[in-house]
Amino acid sequence: MVMAQCLFTLIKTSDPHAMIDVLAPAWSLPLLQRMPEVSNAIVMPLGHGVWDLKTRYHLGKSLREKKYTQAILLPNSFKSALIPFFAKIPKRTGWRGEMRYVLLNDVRILDKKRYPLMIERFMALALPPFATLPKDYPIPALKISEDTQKAALAKYNLTNDLPILALCPGAEFGPAKRWPLEYYAEIANEKLNAGWQVWLFGSKNDIPVTEEIRTLTNGKAINLAGKTQLEEAIDLLELAGMVVSNDSGLMHIASALQKPLIAIYGPTSTGFTPPLSQKAKTLSLSLDCQPCFERTCPLKHERCMRELTPRMVLDAMTAFETSDKMRA
Repeated sequence: MVMAQCLFTLIKTSDPHAMIDVLAPAWSLPLLQRMPEVSNAIVMPLGHGVWDLKTRYHLGKSLREKKYTQAILLPNSFKSALIPFFAKIPKRTGWRGEMRYVLLNDVRILDKKRYPLMIERFMALALPPFATLPKDYPIPALKISEDTQKAALAKYNLTNDLPILALCPGAEFGPAKRWPLEYYAEIANEKLNAGWQVWLFGSKNDIPVTEEIRTLTNGKAINLAGKTQLEEAIDLLELAGMVVSNDSGLMHIASALQKPLIAIYGPTSTGFTPPLSQKAKTLSLSLDCQPCFERTCPLKHERCMRELTPRMVLDAMTAFETSDKMRA
């Protein structure tokens, strides 16, 4: 969803009067509300993988009155093309996939070498076939409300009077993408000793990991995992002076907030979904077995994560801080 903002921005750049409505899961609304390019968010009532043709038909039928001129489909599934078809949107654009020729009338054939990045594949759908993408890609940029930010600080009894290190040690994809929690704890203790605050972010699934990190800091790190709503996590991440994260959704949010970011890559590749910010630095070892794109290490050694040491991350953080001082 964060990377889709590149598409929204490209559309608005080409046509400032374009009205962009986004059909998306309810959980993503806080992200869409922070994208000024989006006119309206429409809640997709069905979960991933659910067919429910009746609900899809009625939702599509209800959208006919909007008189949309084009639907751009980012998923490649057959199911995703049903609602725009039922809505009778005259131009329905998407990449070829799952035999959905009947549902789309502007079918594109993806050249993965021409468009290696996910954002390129998204943006290409807004342009005529084979058109050249702009040289300077638009990057995600979420807008923060000071009022909601203050409310989040008050709710969790937080202050921003000391510099904040945000750690995002989770990864929904699987354990292979998780940098060792003891490494995160070492980073946390280093910055705590230097007078920083450390805030731990993540979902409910990340609580065991973040709680162990908190324990390894003698309770000094503040564990927000599983407590914050997505909108609160976005607002609080914006206050961070530095973010260290696995390749995850929170990483892309931190990047869209233009935070100094160290993004740790193991089994995945920066060649497809890198953080889209000049303030982001990616760290990866480039071993022969990388990237494997597996949820668990097929070789059982997890070298791509374990051999990427805390010292490497701390050195990258120091380089950020030094460059900031030089600019000041």
